[in-house]
Amino acid sequence: MKVAVVGATGLVGGQMLKVLEERNFPVTELLPVASEKSVGQLIEFKGQQYPVVSMDDAVAARPAVAIFSAGGSVSKEQAPRFAEVGTVVIDNSSAWRMDPSKKLVVPEVNAAVLTAEDKIIANPNCSTIQMVLALSRLHQAYKVERVVVSTYQSVTGTGKKAVDQLMQERAGGEVTSQAYPHRIDLNVLPHIDVFEDNGYTKEEMKMVKETKKIMGDDSIRVTATTVRIPVVGGHSEAVNVEFAKDFDLVEVRRLLEETPGVEVVDDPANNRYPMPKDAHGKDAVLVGRLRRDESQPNTLNMWVVADNLRKGAATNAVQIAEYLLQQGLLK
Repeated sequence: MKVAVVGATGLVGGQMLKVLEERNFPVTELLPVASEKSVGQLIEFKGQQYPVVSMDDAVAARPAVAIFSAGGSVSKEQAPRFAEVGTVVIDNSSAWRMDPSKKLVVPEVNAAVLTAEDKIIANPNCSTIQMVLALSRLHQAYKVERVVVSTYQSVTGTGKKAVDQLMQERAGGEVTSQAYPHRIDLNVLPHIDVFEDNGYTKEEMKMVKETKKIMGDDSIRVTATTVRIPVVGGHSEAVNVEFAKDFDLVEVRRLLEETPGVEVVDDPANNRYPMPKDAHGKDAVLVGRLRRDESQPNTLNMWVVADNLRKGAATNAVQIAEYLLQQGLLK
């Protein structure tokens, strides 16, 4: 199977190649795609060297699938070109997520919406992916009515420039990489993406809108505060969920343990709870600190952690491709 990875030299692109290899996706020919200045650069995959190719050459090669992680403007311009030649595009940017004609997919939650007609498929925002995966079975059992979420997001969500800024600040030397308007080391920034007219950031509104679309329920009320913290790898979330029905904590734990892709880490007596360092390099979404909200009925608190470059981006995209392959929707 001919597979293109667009944005192959970036942080997420590198993870996509790693996940494709680890999960043994049947790649017979790899087409790593990056900016013109990277064309010819060698990328290693499964012990072989592959040269980075241009966008035009990749489109001409008509791959079965193209996994994009190259930013919204590139996706808007280039994804339709691949789709026109029959390639299925799985896009990691925000370009297509809220397009009513495009599917927004977390495979464990709503893969069944995909059909042979879907040539551009959107990969959700990393913070949304881990939250809806933790909520999916609970929604089926108790119906989610309202979610209040506060995130604690790592600098890898911004990219290499942000990692460099953090490390330069931590080293105490000259800071030549400035990804944020303020210092990030020994600091917390309640500012991810741009501010919108309503006072929320774009990241916060992504979580509001994407949750409804993935869960297939516009009645779910969501409010979010997204925060950048000085951690390299792994997003954490404090999630407060109000249900239509009352719940039993033992049953909640069972439902979470039975949710594909979720790992329950909830043993506070022994100081066991989800942490970014433990999610690093894993595909599982870690869920813990399960407790009833004692301030109002039918409401649960939980702590949700995942590796944002893996399940939050690369792994989810590859899982979409795997589902299409299993269903005979990739040729």
